[in-house]
Amino acid sequence: MSRLQQGLLRLLGILFLTALCACSAGPSDSGGRTSEPLASSMPIPEKEARPLKRDPETRIATLGGGCFWCTEAIFRELRGVVSVEPGYSGGELENPTYEEVCRGDTGHVEVIQVRFDPAVLAYERLLEVFFQVHDPTTLDRQGADVGPQYRSVIFFHDSAQEAQAEEVRARAQAWWDAPVVTRIEPFTAFYPAEAEHRAYYQRNSSQPYCAFVIAPKLRKFRQGFASELQPGASGP
Repeated sequence: MSRLQQGLLRLLGILFLTALCACSAGPSDSGGRTSEPLASSMPIPEKEARPLKRDPETRIATLGGGCFWCTEAIFRELRGVVSVEPGYSGGELENPTYEEVCRGDTGHVEVIQVRFDPAVLAYERLLEVFFQVHDPTTLDRQGADVGPQYRSVIFFHDSAQEAQAEEVRARAQAWWDAPVVTRIEPFTAFYPAEAEHRAYYQRNSSQPYCAFVIAPKLRKFRQGFASELQPGASGP
């Protein structure tokens, strides 16, 4: 018998004994598995004794300050804001379309519905920002956007918001040379804008209106409110 044959016989004998021992040991405590999970050698941390994490209690502000592509892009970056949704408010026509609102005869305004965390961002502070990121002195107009759908307006959701809106509007007059014409009206209904208008600037930043109208306003906002931006708020 050659050395190679002898070596193979020894190897087969060792493998046979190993298999025999494994079978005689029976199933493990892990339900028949003969090997432990790969992570078994790592310590398993104990669960922390803390309450379940809950969503923050939020409030809603409804604001009209010109084209909602612009106001949405700005308020998305304000710390304390949870979400911003563009839409239409202030008119009597139910479920208006963008084209209908642009006619200027529906009574609706292009608005943003801002959901915010009052523990981080006070409604009063949100309004102070609002009065500084659009021109509240031009009636039914923001720059080249002209029509009643672009009017400056705050739709209040309760008496507390109404009182704060009145107070901030009076204070904002000192920030502008011309009379502030922002209207304060009770909220009645909000109709979300079509999908193509949501996050418009984020999806179309190279489009001419975005590049030449929205981008400069956004840069100015970032500079003026640098300490109040959302973490990571930056971009074109």
